Amino acid sequence: MNKKIKYLIDDIEAEVRYTARYIGKSKLDKRVMQAMVEVPREKFVPKYLQSNAYDNGPLPIGHGQTISQPYIVALMSDLLDIKPQHHILEIGTGSGYQTAILAQLCEKVFSVERIVELGKRAVECFEQLKYKNIETRIGNGYQGWQEHAPYDGIIVTAAATHIPQPLIDQLKPGGNLVIPVSASYSGQSLMLVKKNLQGEIETRDVLSVAFVPLVQDEE
Repeated sequence: MNKKIKYLIDDIEAEVRYTARYIGKSKLDKRVMQAMVEVPREKFVPKYLQSNAYDNGPLPIGHGQTISQPYIVALMSDLLDIKPQHHILEIGTGSGYQTAILAQLCEKVFSVERIVELGKRAVECFEQLKYKNIETRIGNGYQGWQEHAPYDGIIVTAAATHIPQPLIDQLKPGGNLVIPVSASYSGQSLMLVKKNLQGEIETRDVLSVAFVPLVQDEE
């Protein structure tokens, strides 16, 4: 492990401990942390920012979008409780970095991006890194991806004003949905949505966050 990656992992672990009372744990899953080591974050940021790729903070990727803070990427991945056989839906491919982390943890990732240029750039990264278990499409993430539903877990990398019903419908019983939700009066909260085996929904506010907004396109 090179020094930059080691410093990043140390930063993530320190932030987990600092926020333990909110997230309900003092350590993240070992598989998640190993994925954070293995995925080369510099491949997913603009060239002029590659020297900052292992800083524990968000970075701009163009089109008004960002690559998320590594700690938040790790936390959201952990909250999904991913098993190796799982199929995961991601709303908001963005840079492709979160997608790549998920791809280390599960059998298949389906990722939806509404901005064509970002979607194409992410696919180029996946091909360069030889990630074979990712399928992407350009489309309206608010509507999910019905064709491959239901999913063992769903992750949303943009802040919604509410939890989209199509995503709840496409989540398997026993699955987790992780989504930032924005209320104009109180900022954004990262929410963990659990669907129990009877199909009932339970939600929990995990942490205050800052994400770009989820756009609900007209169909």
